[in-house]
Amino acid sequence: MPLIHPTMKLKPREGKRARAGSPWIFSNEIVMDAELKKLDSGEAVDVVLDDGTPLGTAIFNGKTLIAARLVSPETGVDLNAAFFAERLTRADAIRSKLFATPFYRVCHAEADGLPGLVVDRYGDVLSVQMGTAGMDVRTDTIVEALRQVFNPRAIILRNDFGARTLEGLPSETKLVFGEAPGEVSFVENGATFVCDPMTGQKTGWFFDQRENRGFAARFAKGESALDVFSHAGGFALAALAAGATEALCIDASEKALGLAGKAAAASGFEDKLSLRKADAFEALEDLATQNVRFGLVIADPPAFAKSKKDIEPAARAYRKLARAAAGVVAPGGTLVLCSCSHHIDAERFHAECAAGIHQAKRPARLLRASGADVDHPVHPHLPETAYLKALVFALD
Repeated sequence: MPLIHPTMKLKPREGKRARAGSPWIFSNEIVMDAELKKLDSGEAVDVVLDDGTPLGTAIFNGKTLIAARLVSPETGVDLNAAFFAERLTRADAIRSKLFATPFYRVCHAEADGLPGLVVDRYGDVLSVQMGTAGMDVRTDTIVEALRQVFNPRAIILRNDFGARTLEGLPSETKLVFGEAPGEVSFVENGATFVCDPMTGQKTGWFFDQRENRGFAARFAKGESALDVFSHAGGFALAALAAGATEALCIDASEKALGLAGKAAAASGFEDKLSLRKADAFEALEDLATQNVRFGLVIADPPAFAKSKKDIEPAARAYRKLARAAAGVVAPGGTLVLCSCSHHIDAERFHAECAAGIHQAKRPARLLRASGADVDHPVHPHLPETAYLKALVFALD
């Protein structure tokens, strides 16, 4: 297609990953000419190689390390409502084949060809995050496309996460269409859950752990379960639905624990679920001191490493968590350890968990290593999008 946007040229022999299929182009890989310097953050550009060969259409931000994010292998693409509607329709078509009910992540940023755009679907309520300037400046266009494709009763912008600051964007949460939906309930892994898309963590729920919660629950029958960093009780309630005798949720958020309590009541497990507002490490130490043990223990903390400088402290924290969690697993029980820190790769996470379990003097077998559920696809040329790690150990 013809070049209709300002042109961005790659330097000779630069942009190796982008030439091989990655959507990311870094600031040191481009010719930052006078025309580019004048562009506002989020504008569309036509990207060409140093010899003029077209590479595609991208969204540009000259203030960030990732200067451009490709949205199409064709140049001259108009990023209008029809463009977004086509991408969203394709993304939803994939999910609708995988899930019987419309409760899933319908758009996962780069992996679905829309860099920085995340959309979680709670039936007819959409919770949206925009992590790039290119998406943020097109908010009205994206909302129009979402209305065309999904005909929702409410669209919420959950732009209240730290990564937006890297793009020079403000933090905000607001309703951009419809009326505030309040709490939303849905069924997952045999339990009824309650979330709040307006005020809950992230977009309201963590769909990425759906399959991991179901797998962990296979070890729950006849056992007691401990869900550390429980949020709204996803692992605990799945365990109870699978036959756990009782479950304990530990979290620092009283609101999240309140949602877990509502979910337990809705699922008929009110008398089997206990809730404790506490620091996770302190609670684990207290349980160990009291010699309390569980047949199934899950530790799914928030990201310990939010940047590269956090890698070593985060690695030590994962090791400490593995040691503490292993200490409250009953003989013959199961331990599930998770990390959503993309700066900690799978190999390092595995090593730290193994070290922590060893320090707890617990012989172990690694039964399963997995990532996010299928509604969180990975861009094949962007390993950074494979952020979630979940390890399942059998402990002697």
